[in-house]
Amino acid sequence: MASKVSTPASYFIGDPNAPKKVAVMDFGVKRNILNSLAQRGCYLQVFPAKTPLAEVLKWKPDGFFISNGPGDPAAMDYAIQTVKEMLQTPIPLFGICLGHQLLALACGASTYKMHRGHRGINHPVKNLRTGKCEITSQNHGFAVNEAAVKALPELEITHINLNDDTIEGIRLKGKNVFSVQYHPESNPGPHDSRYLFDEFVALLN
Repeated sequence: MASKVSTPASYFIGDPNAPKKVAVMDFGVKRNILNSLAQRGCYLQVFPAKTPLAEVLKWKPDGFFISNGPGDPAAMDYAIQTVKEMLQTPIPLFGICLGHQLLALACGASTYKMHRGHRGINHPVKNLRTGKCEITSQNHGFAVNEAAVKALPELEITHINLNDDTIEGIRLKGKNVFSVQYHPESNPGPHDSRYLFDEFVALLN
């Protein structure tokens, strides 16, 4: 499904003279994600879902963004392979929603279809690194398997859903790689999680 909603050809967003370049893998990316990155000094090239990493690297990006999108992440072998290859580079990576699930799968974890998905703009999520709670916007029917993540010492759980304890964020230890299950770009809100874009841009620097 993601490959069907992806852009048929690459395109650019933002100021060509911006200090940082971010390669966006489009699996159904939301426009306000692109706006949120462009507003923070990033020039974006948005690539079709099945673009080989070698093609993406020709643009010499400073960061990778793995987008949200529809469908079962475990069925997206091509995307999982691309993310695996990205993790072999030193380039920072940020994933949202489907991108979060693809990162987990690329690291060797698993995903599952939820009995009831998370839908709405009022999901409480705890940031385990700061202890703070965020009210978040969510729209997903698949989730990352907690036991599978805990079995991988290189992965750290960074966020959990306070309604059902499902994983809402992970990071790869020793690398500038992280993801969240929810939507920090939600517009008109909530805006509690916009800081994640700032953290990603800081990694580019």
